[in-house]
Amino acid sequence: MGTTQPIRDTEDLNRLKNYYLKEQPNLRNDALICTGINTALRISDILNLKWDDVYHFETDTFHRHLIVKEHKTGKINTIVLNQSIVSVLSLYKNSLKEVAPQDFIFSGKCRDKHLSRSQAYRIIRQACENLRFPEHISCHSLRKTFGYHAWVSGVNPATLMVIYNHSSFQITKRYLGIEQDDKDRIFLDLNL
Repeated sequence: MGTTQPIRDTEDLNRLKNYYLKEQPNLRNDALICTGINTALRISDILNLKWDDVYHFETDTFHRHLIVKEHKTGKINTIVLNQSIVSVLSLYKNSLKEVAPQDFIFSGKCRDKHLSRSQAYRIIRQACENLRFPEHISCHSLRKTFGYHAWVSGVNPATLMVIYNHSSFQITKRYLGIEQDDKDRIFLDLNL
C-alpha cells in the first residue's frame, strides 16, 4: 500500500464529488466527501459531527462556523462553513425523514451511532476504484486534497500549517503532496 495522496487533478476531484450525487446516488456519502474536502478535518472528527454542530434548529439555519475540538490534538479548530458544505448538507438534511440535534450527521440506520472509520474508508475507496483513480486515495486524502488545492491557488503554506494545526512546517510540506511536475510548473510559469 502506498502513501495516501491528495487528489491533484481538478477533473478527478469533480468526478469524485459527483460520484455519490449522480453515478451512485447516496446523499450521505456525497456529504461525507464534500465535508472532508472542504473542512480539512481528520475523518475521526468528521464522523463525530452531529447536526447541532452545523445547524441551528431554533432559527432553521446553518451555523456560520463549525467549532471542533480535534480528537487527535485536543485543539479547538474553527472552520467557516462554505457554500459547498452548506449546499450538500442542506440537500442531505432535507432528504432525511427526521433530524434531531444530537443525531450524528454521518450515521447508518441507527442515528445515535456514527459510521466507523472503516465504513468511511470503504465509501471513499469504492468511489475511487469505480472512477479508476490510479493513486492510493483514502479518507486522509480528503484532508490532503484541501491543502494541495489551497497551495496551488496561492495560499501561503504557513497559513495551511495553522489550518491543519500542525506542529511543524515539515509535516505540512508532506501533506501538500508536492511532486516534480508541481515544482516544474512554478519554474516554467515564473520565467523571470
